[in-house]
Amino acid sequence: MFKITKVVNNNIVCSVDSNGNEIILRGLGIGFKKQIGSVIPEDKIEKIYKVADKLESNKLQRLFSEIPIEYVEVCGEIIDLAECTLGKKLNKNINITLTDHICFAIERKNKALEYKNALLSEIQNFYPIEYGIGKKAAELINEKLSVKLSDDEAGFIALHIVNAALDTNMNDMVYITEMIQSVVEIVNKYYNMELNTETLNYSRFITHMKFFGQRLFKNKIVADDDTMLQNMIKERYNHDYECAVKIRGYISAKYNKKISEEEMMFLTVHLRRISKNS
Repeated sequence: MFKITKVVNNNIVCSVDSNGNEIILRGLGIGFKKQIGSVIPEDKIEKIYKVADKLESNKLQRLFSEIPIEYVEVCGEIIDLAECTLGKKLNKNINITLTDHICFAIERKNKALEYKNALLSEIQNFYPIEYGIGKKAAELINEKLSVKLSDDEAGFIALHIVNAALDTNMNDMVYITEMIQSVVEIVNKYYNMELNTETLNYSRFITHMKFFGQRLFKNKIVADDDTMLQNMIKERYNHDYECAVKIRGYISAKYNKKISEEEMMFLTVHLRRISKNS
């Protein structure tokens, strides 16, 4: 049983859960002519938003109070679709960031002020599952809101989903995507060939680079542990290790970040696999 602690609008109210944590509830008409302390019938609740803190709660309340309820509902469907497709919970902040982005995208579309997505090809290449979700999101927006968003916007939506899945911020997500593209170019040039993007090892390499980028920009690079194994990898796969050295040099020059020998070992093993595969 939930009791109203604040009425945001006719369809959005605040309450607390059984642990005393603030939550935001959405449902058609659940706030209409209601007062603080009113009990909310559970069958009227369509969505429960759990918030990390008071600041996030205030942002979400303000956002929900400013946009049509159908926008909130569609964005909720998109987030549910993303979590179902990826098989994991996304960072709760996506309720704010993605909803805000989609509302702004629709506003820009209506004013014929659409943005080009400079990273679209990289997003399609490195995050195909998330881009597929972005395309389905665009279809859902067109179906429910009669607004046809472009593939560029599908790419932006995909990037928000990747960002929430990796639990990083949007700026870092852009850096990570640009970094992966540059690393792929270094690898192609070093081995004098085009990597086969259809292989499982390539997919594993890109996944590794996503999480490596997350660690890099959060300054959580894996520490050096197994020196003996590192030396063995370096000697056995010396040609691949030299490619990793080039990547390390690029990251140091571009981002002023250091890579541990433990990270170099993981990178070398992935390089060995994709170079053999291609």
